[in-house]
Amino acid sequence: MCGFPAPTDTVTARQPRGQERAITGNRQTSWAFADAFVAEDEALRWARDRARETGLSSVSPGTGAALRMLAATADAKAVAEIGTGTGVSGIHLLHGMRPDGVLTTVDPEPDRQQFARQAFRAAGFAGNRARFIPGRALDVLPRLADGGYDLVFCDGDRTESLEYLAESLRLLRPGGLVCFEGVFADGRTVDSGPQPVEVLRLRDLLRTVRESGDLVPSLVPVGDGLLCAVKR
Repeated sequence: MCGFPAPTDTVTARQPRGQERAITGNRQTSWAFADAFVAEDEALRWARDRARETGLSSVSPGTGAALRMLAATADAKAVAEIGTGTGVSGIHLLHGMRPDGVLTTVDPEPDRQQFARQAFRAAGFAGNRARFIPGRALDVLPRLADGGYDLVFCDGDRTESLEYLAESLRLLRPGGLVCFEGVFADGRTVDSGPQPVEVLRLRDLLRTVRESGDLVPSLVPVGDGLLCAVKR
């Protein structure tokens, strides 16, 4: 279980080294405030509405803001995204990237990508700022250039997370970032009960990233958990 404490573990005021503090009401309020800290524009709201209509979940506003900041921090010119959805995360990434940056976004559902195209256009991005590739991520990623990307954002099939990590490390330049959305799995990642395969794969991902000597990791508590790591 990646060394995470189970919900039944006792967490007291005098905490053992490295253990998480009990989540208080104040902390939940603080996280909610952080999630709504960066206002979203009409294009993002439109993309979120399309996601709800099609039964998709979108990254939270806080997660989107974190992705925007990370893309800006990396001065990203080339970003790869696994899971286009209806364009919510893509808009945030594009806002953080350089004005001449290109987002390469992969999704198995071309209909979703059409929504994203409209959302990007409504957000004011030129058509050449995004490259849409329909298809399964593990079929598409091997065709992308080694070391050609500043950031890779993974929001695809959770059961393929370790494969995404391996491809991301190949795609990233030294100093590039890889980010995984949804690693909390609605709290199931630290739940001691029986879990589905996707949660077990997320635990493997967290353990692998944390223990890798090639990565500098951080687990950011926004949305449903954003796992980030810098490639050395």
